[in-house]
Formats: sequence, C-alpha cells, structure tokens
Amino acid sequence: MTDELIANLGPLAPLMGIWEGSKGDDIAPSDDRGIENNKYRERMTFEPISRTENHEQVLYGLRYSTTAWRLDEENPFHEDLGYWLWDVKEKQVMKCFVIPRGITIIAGGTVERGAKSFSISAKTGSGTYGLCHNLFLEKEFKIMGFTLKIDIHSPTSFSYEQNTLLLLKGKSEFFDHRDKNTLVKK
Repeated sequence: MTDELIANLGPLAPLMGIWEGSKGDDIAPSDDRGIENNKYRERMTFEPISRTENHEQVLYGLRYSTTAWRLDEENPFHEDLGYWLWDVKEKQVMKCFVIPRGITIIAGGTVERGAKSFSISAKTGSGTYGLCHNLFLEKEFKIMGFTLKIDIHSPTSFSYEQNTLLLLKGKSEFFDHRDKNTLVKK
C-alpha cells in the first residue's frame, strides 16, 4: 500500500481496517409483513485497492465486506460485499455492492475530502446512483430507495444509519427498513 493510495482515499481513509459492532438495530418486515426488530453484531473489513483509471476519471477505493449475525444465532442473516470509491475531482463517494438476495446497489453523493460525516443515496430508476433487484423482490418487497449516513467519531469508532425504502405487496405506504450500528476498530 503506497502513501499515494492512502493520501487519496479522502473521506474513506478512516474506514481502512477491520471493524466490529455488537449493538446493531435492524427494523425489518416480519414474515407476516408486519414489523420485526433484530439486534445484531457485525464485522466489516475495508482494504485499499489500486488506483483505478477510466480515461480522465481517477478513483481510489476500498474493497469491503460485511457480515451480520443476530445476537442469538451462529449463522449470518446478512452479508454484502463490494467497493467504496472516492472520485477526487468530482468529490463523489460511491458504495457499489451486492447482497446475496438478488440486490445490487450503487449509491453515491458529494462529500468533502476531510468529511467525518457524510451521506450517500440511490433510488430506483436512476441511471447514476440506482439499484436493481430480482423478480421476487419486485413483486413482494420492491426497493424504492436507499440512504446511508456515516459518522466517524474517532480513529477507532464509527457509526452508520441505513434506510431502505420498500413497497410491500398489498400495502399502500412505504416501509422504512432501518439498520444502525456503532463499530470499533480491531
């Protein structure tokens, strides 16, 4: 890992490393399409990748993975993996990831280089920061939007709050699926 890579990660630099949290709170649709609250623990890993060039565009980034377990279970109930990217010139943070339930999301937003708090988002139908899901989800749990807020508290602690806006089959109002946790560096 070169000094150039670290210096050019912008607001993503503090995320490098391995993080764990045990105070996760997940508000999700229950099996009967009501509301369930899951308490969870999770592990996130962020590793720098090589500088990526696409003609005039230069990106710096982190390869990441997340695994989450309900507090009383051994098998994970959630995983996602992908990349966090920083476009220095455009001041854009992007999270490009897949969830093995048939979901792909590219969320992004304008962020200043040294920001310790920032938000990114995606919405259905967007050609830039958008999302895609499988046929089952389209019919039963249509994903309409996604927002994620990161707060870096110190070199050893950060928290996030994530909202996934869902349209459940047979419901007229949106369901706000929320996840939040505070993680510490290992």
